[in-house]
Amino acid sequence: MDWLQQTFQKYPELAIFLALAVGFFIGKIKLGKFSLGSVTGVLLIGLVVGQMDIAISPNVKSVFFLMFLFAIGYSVGPQFFQALKKDGIPQMIYAAIMCVVSLMTVWLLALLMKYNAGQAAGLLAGSQTTSAVLGVASGGIGQLQISDAEKQALLDAMPVCFAVTYIFGTAGSAWLLSSIGPKLLGGLDRVREQCKELEKQMGGNASENPTSRSAYITTIFRAYKLSANSIAAGKTVKELEDEMLADKRRVFVERIRNAKGISDATAATVLQEGDEIVISGRGNMVLNAGTFGTEIADSELLDFPVETVSIYITNKKVSGMTLSQLIKEDYTHGVLLQNITREGIKLPLLANLTINKGDVFQVLGLKKNVDQAAANLGYVIVSTEKTDMVFLGLGIVLGGLLGTLTIYAGGVPISIGTSGGTLFAGLVFGWLRSKNPMFGNIPEPALWVFNNVGLNTFIAVVGITSGPSFVVGIKEVGPILFVVGIAATCIPLLVGILMGRYVFKFHPALTLGCAAGARATTAALAAIQDSVQSKLPALGYTVTYAVGSILLTIWGIVIVLLMT
Repeated sequence: MDWLQQTFQKYPELAIFLALAVGFFIGKIKLGKFSLGSVTGVLLIGLVVGQMDIAISPNVKSVFFLMFLFAIGYSVGPQFFQALKKDGIPQMIYAAIMCVVSLMTVWLLALLMKYNAGQAAGLLAGSQTTSAVLGVASGGIGQLQISDAEKQALLDAMPVCFAVTYIFGTAGSAWLLSSIGPKLLGGLDRVREQCKELEKQMGGNASENPTSRSAYITTIFRAYKLSANSIAAGKTVKELEDEMLADKRRVFVERIRNAKGISDATAATVLQEGDEIVISGRGNMVLNAGTFGTEIADSELLDFPVETVSIYITNKKVSGMTLSQLIKEDYTHGVLLQNITREGIKLPLLANLTINKGDVFQVLGLKKNVDQAAANLGYVIVSTEKTDMVFLGLGIVLGGLLGTLTIYAGGVPISIGTSGGTLFAGLVFGWLRSKNPMFGNIPEPALWVFNNVGLNTFIAVVGITSGPSFVVGIKEVGPILFVVGIAATCIPLLVGILMGRYVFKFHPALTLGCAAGARATTAALAAIQDSVQSKLPALGYTVTYAVGSILLTIWGIVIVLLMT
């Protein structure tokens, strides 16, 4: 053990990777449906490793934390600025109020318990499951006009309170929103009924289990030989497709075999008895042999290439349309929509779903049709491993420089710090990327690294450097902190549920989704969707998540100011 301690003290980078490896491992272990998660796992292991009294430069955690903050801003930037438009304003106001309630709840509890600024920041971070608060609050504590020893005492108190309150903050949020929430909104059965009613109004079915992938293939291609009584015989391709669409069955004729051989279908092509055609569309709309004729298994007729691509929506003319309006546009002909994601959250495919800039459509079709759709919708997300490091580096530098600017209020220096500035830069740069996709690419795997490795490396360093004082801190705050953490977690959520029902009068599914988003807890969203048996809560999650992620992070500075 002496050799190991001396080695880690000499090479602290090894201690960081040990905390990451073991922390991620125990974070994945599940007890029923509950798991610690990577953040809690890394922090706990960091605290254990930190008992070896390992010194790590604070610059290490600063570098990784800024990477994390920029990635968060970059991810939610397009949705955040999109929400500033009329349709998103109610949800933005809701999220802002709920975030203020979260801050005020933690502040009042901290005053009641006579916690210091570090303990209050840790309580805020843990109970609201916003790990980024630790980094932002650290910057705020660094600006206080107190001795270095007093600053260190506050910094050491944060991870103690965070570790004690984060577990219920995560599990408790999911439990309250998925179990208690529906009861406050009229009962679980009633909420499920209301979800089904809204799904019908929006023109679809969003009730499939959101946590699993069905074996059912959504889009299919089938070949039919047209019979004498086929609804297609004697009609042009366009007439047939229009008639099917009027019957709420969107299908396309892709290929035809007739006396002239095999060819791609055109709008003016007349279909005759005996022709063999390939029909594409959603399974329930295509699998009807009696409508078209006799289904045939013809490998030659069905052997043609199709593309599946992801299209990032940037066209402002498309933003605000519903799916039912979009499919009437000529440029969507022949393109089959597989799924839609918004800020990484999969949305239900409903006819009246409103499209936003920044949405990602996964579509399938012939290359010519896909290219035409992409040119009018936005741009195809090209799979690449390269990150635009000029864009990333410049964004962090400019944001950090902005954060160093200081204003004085009553002689007290106030600034948003390099962390707040970097978060703001991420928002702006992410929005600029959505406006002009020719630059600023950060592929999804790289964003995962910046988000997860960036945050967890910061947490590992916090845990390791705070390890020696952890036991003392636990004794200081006592077991009552866990109870205080439960109150800090539950009160804002209960206020949010009641506010959504009685003040904003949201649909129950949207109320639950908005509450989860304002608290930036994706685990709770999955639990809600599973409970109400619908994907509709995702419609309330994305806008509020963007607002909640930003405000809850900024509260790291605010809580320090309030407590001092």
